[in-house]
Formats: sequence, C-alpha cells, structure tokens
Amino acid sequence: MDQSRNSQTVVVTGASGGIGRATAVAFAARGGTVALIARGEKGLAGAAAEVERAGARALVVPTDVADCDQVFAAAARIEEEAGPVDVWVNSAFTSVFAPFAQIKPAEFRRVTEVSYLGYVYATMAALQHMRPRDRGTIVQVGSALAYRGIPLQTAYCGAKHAIQGFHEALRCELLHDKSNIRVTMVQMPAVNTPQFDWVLSRLPRHAQPVPPIYQPELAARAVVYAADHPGRREYWVGSSTVGTLAANAVAPGLLDRYLARTGFKSQQTGEPQQPDAPSNLWEPADGPDGHDFGAHGDFDDTAHRRDAQLWASHHHGALAAGAGGLLATAAALLRRRASRSS
Repeated sequence: MDQSRNSQTVVVTGASGGIGRATAVAFAARGGTVALIARGEKGLAGAAAEVERAGARALVVPTDVADCDQVFAAAARIEEEAGPVDVWVNSAFTSVFAPFAQIKPAEFRRVTEVSYLGYVYATMAALQHMRPRDRGTIVQVGSALAYRGIPLQTAYCGAKHAIQGFHEALRCELLHDKSNIRVTMVQMPAVNTPQFDWVLSRLPRHAQPVPPIYQPELAARAVVYAADHPGRREYWVGSSTVGTLAANAVAPGLLDRYLARTGFKSQQTGEPQQPDAPSNLWEPADGPDGHDFGAHGDFDDTAHRRDAQLWASHHHGALAAGAGGLLATAAALLRRRASRSS
C-alpha cells in the first residue's frame, strides 16, 4: 500500500449508516483522519467509535447536506482541524417509497435537496479547498438507478440521474482545465442498508431492496478502490448492476414493461409496513427515542458479501488484454489452418 494513504484526510457524507458508514470504516483501516458528516447524533457516535477501533482518528461534523451554509462550514472546519482534504465521498441521501401520485411536493423537494443538491453543495465545498492545491479526489456514490428508473422510487431515481449528469459535466470541465483533481462515480446495486427501516414509506408492506442484495462492505471496498484509482469516469458494482444497465441499453421499452409487472412486488417483503416506523426525511431516524442503526439492514441472511463482477471491474484492463490475446491467438490458429488447407 502507498504509505501516503495512511495519513489521508477523508470526508464521508451520510456516514452515520449504510454504505457511508461502511466506507468510513474501510478508509479508517488505513489510518489517517476520517471526517463523518451526517445528521443523527447516535449514528455519528457509533460511526466514530467504529472508525477509531479500525485505527483512524474520527472527526464528527453534524451537518444537514441540504443546507449549503452548513456544508461549507463543515468543509472549513475539517480543513482547519484535520488538514487538507485528500478524498471526499458523497453518500448522503434520503427517499420516499411510494407511487408518484402519493408523494407530496414538499417531500419530493426534500429528497432532491438532500440526495442531489447535497452532492452538489458538498462538491462545491470540496473544490473550494482542493482547487488552490490542484489535488484531491471526489467520489460520488451512485446507483444503477442513475441510468434506469424503477417504480415507487421516482424522487430517488430523479436525484441519481441528476447526479450522473452533474458528474459527467464537472469531469469534462476539470479535464478542460487540465486539473489534477479527480472525480469518479461508483454505481451501486441493491445494498443491505438501514434505509429500508427508516425511509418514509407509503407502501402496504415493508420495503426491501430488489434482489440480489449485497452487503455494504462490498460497496465500501468499491468506493475505496475508486478513490485510489480515480482515473476511470465510473465503476459498476455487482453483476445485477451490469445486467440492468446492459438490458436498459439494449431494450429499455421491454424493461419498462418488465418493471411495471414486477417492480412493485419485488420492492416489498411479506411483512406489513408498521404505521409507527421511523422516517429520516425531515429529521434523523435516530432521534431522542431512536438508536444507532449501523451499516446493515434487515437482510443479512440473503445479502452477498462477494461478487466476481467487483474483481472484474477493478481489473478491466487485464481482462481486456486477456480477451484480446485470446482473440489474436484464435485468429492466428484460423489463419494457420486456412493456409494448410489451401
């Protein structure tokens, strides 16, 4: 490992739970300082304890990423207390599980402000400090839903699509400027996170990720790898992500019809939705009567810890070279056989 990574300052938004929490702990295993941005006090305290046990200094910075002033103040505090930010990971989000007709305008706006504009404000804040140094890496945690919308998640899908367009445009600008700052995006599959316990839901049954489901630690490994190798514009995580995006590119209309038939049932368990379930849309789910949800959701029994596609994504160059070599060998054999037969 590059020893300079042991002293990095890494910022993670949405660090109190799910992918953000697992990512913070993954970076912490290398030492340095991990700054934790989120709203929930119990989740932040739990994340800080895990980061410190993993071997890094934890800097807790309670922040609502939908408030640009709070985000800029958080970035300034981190730079002052922890030093120059080397890596900034945007992972914070919220959502509403419901048919579009059942989402209120204020709720849709709130999801957009947190899940899209939160990324924009945080990226602005990070660049404000990185540009004078002409170095740093920003990782946007995305989703297969940045390309493929699904029913019952109109607000979330809209935000992820927006992040994708924003990321591409910003990357072009940085390339034009010949900047040494790198931006990359990691498109995630369905992940076993607490969001399905705390998302605002109007579904009749308990929400679940669309199988196959992956553990947040697999997602975190992908984020850390992307931060270390930010030259690629994006990474795809999970065989399901690859399959979904390939199907959407080839036959999006057929996928529309398939999701219309299956997308409602596949996003709900057989258990009824509890009327008193927590919701983190307006306030943290770990409020006065709440608890630290951690990185994992309710689906440990069915979630995958490994996927061959993650290795393939990290070694696409070697795979391409190997495939090219095999094709060249096959072509040579065919030419040899053709010459003999003639």
